[in-house]
Amino acid sequence: MKKLILITLALISTSTFFGQGLDLGIKAGVNFATITDASGLDNRTGFVGGVFVGGKFNDKIGLQADLLYSQQGAEFELGEFDLNYVNVPIVLKYYLTDIVNVQLGPQFGILIDDDTQTVVGETINDIATNDFDLSGVVGVGLDIPLGIRVEGRYNFGLSDVPDNDGFDKGKNSVITLSLGYSFL
Repeated sequence: MKKLILITLALISTSTFFGQGLDLGIKAGVNFATITDASGLDNRTGFVGGVFVGGKFNDKIGLQADLLYSQQGAEFELGEFDLNYVNVPIVLKYYLTDIVNVQLGPQFGILIDDDTQTVVGETINDIATNDFDLSGVVGVGLDIPLGIRVEGRYNFGLSDVPDNDGFDKGKNSVITLSLGYSFL
């Protein structure tokens, strides 16, 4: 966690030297999450929200880092797989126009809370989960005048969520839609 905070602070410091200025703000939205490669799971709808910082190197290339609280996981007939993360996506933004950009980069997640209980008969099983999640991020964003930011992202897990040999391995798969406001 300390490393994630240091990376974010380094990006904030670095972005003040960007040619096009600093972009600092808040964002909130909705996640549509599931766990891939595991059978019988349905989407879990959850909240995502936090802060972002970034800037443009030139007219076409920018960088953005977020610090987000993110509700992820999946739902299924025998229980729930509720996972709450603090995520730090760091995306490179390529501007197709002054407003439209495409995004690509890694996301580092720390599990802060989980509820992974299943009920089989009268037995309650608690599935062990990994505390760290590495994902890739692809997305599209709109930097609308007056500081409005609209983003749609797909986060695809690169590391397994369950840390248990008795449960199917699977990775986070999250579609995020968010609305933000830049103060600068």
